[in-house]
Amino acid sequence: MSGGNGHGPLVQLSAKDFKTDQEVRWCPGCGDYAILAAMQSFMPELGVPRERTVFVSGIGCAARFPYYMQTYGMHSIHGRAPAIATGLATSRPDLSVWVVTGDGDALSIGGNHLIHALRRNVNLKILLFNNQIYGLTKGQYSPTSEVGKVTKSTPMGSLDYPFNPVSLAIGAEATFVARSIDTDRKHLTEVLRRAATHRGTAFVEIYQNCNIFNDGAFDVVKEQKENQIRLEHGQPIRFGAEGERGVRQRADGSCELVDVAEAGALLVHDEHQVHSSLAFALSRLAHTPEGPTPIGIFRDVERPVYDELMAEQLEAASESRGKGDLGELLHAGDTWTIA
Repeated sequence: MSGGNGHGPLVQLSAKDFKTDQEVRWCPGCGDYAILAAMQSFMPELGVPRERTVFVSGIGCAARFPYYMQTYGMHSIHGRAPAIATGLATSRPDLSVWVVTGDGDALSIGGNHLIHALRRNVNLKILLFNNQIYGLTKGQYSPTSEVGKVTKSTPMGSLDYPFNPVSLAIGAEATFVARSIDTDRKHLTEVLRRAATHRGTAFVEIYQNCNIFNDGAFDVVKEQKENQIRLEHGQPIRFGAEGERGVRQRADGSCELVDVAEAGALLVHDEHQVHSSLAFALSRLAHTPEGPTPIGIFRDVERPVYDELMAEQLEAASESRGKGDLGELLHAGDTWTIA
């Protein structure tokens, strides 16, 4: 039976098949447990054999993920997971390649690798666990920590202005950008499902609670559902306990929160809009989750995939093999003879 996923015949697996014999070693109550459970339960849907699935991680709490997935995996170098995954995805197009990273790993030392993987549109899926703190090294502020954050490394409060990971991804022209929450199993699974079927780089930010060093960072959004601005393609953007609030686009292209009764026309979400300006405007509604915050799929567009473009070049080079002259190439242009 064909799976229609480009990875060969459909195989029937269960969540148990994706669990390893390794003891899961995160702090009790860590949001990573919920994400792991969601991923293990979701993976059988893809119908991809475990030996053709790879998880690549960098360094940090989230980076332990490959140990707990019964697939191929690599716990790699700090910040370099997107670069390693790029090499793997381009050399082995038959594989389903996933990157698991954290806000420190991806946005600090790994920031450059992340944005280039996104702009190239390599066929891989990047899951960024954002807990707004460095958990593995015991509670220093991270690139997503809010201004004024008091930690061991910023006892008088952080002076750094934080990244908004979704804005960063959209600014890098990522073709699929989404945000979900660790404890919202249904929403997270649907976002993962959409990311998995996307051709090109899919970037998913997941709000993930660190109950030891930054407990409750997302409670305003997680516990108060009226602060979740759920993005649904083709629907007016409304939120609140009774849908009484909404989003309207200003004349300058930015977005604002309004009362529906007084708003007039609300913004209709279009995740397939070719230009990224609307998705970016939505991402700016909440720089950090301190009030109404958009979750869901911000952008899902098609663009040539890097892996396929590279394969076409290699095929063209292969067809012309034997027609070139290496000596002529080496002596082309300006040359010098040194006595």
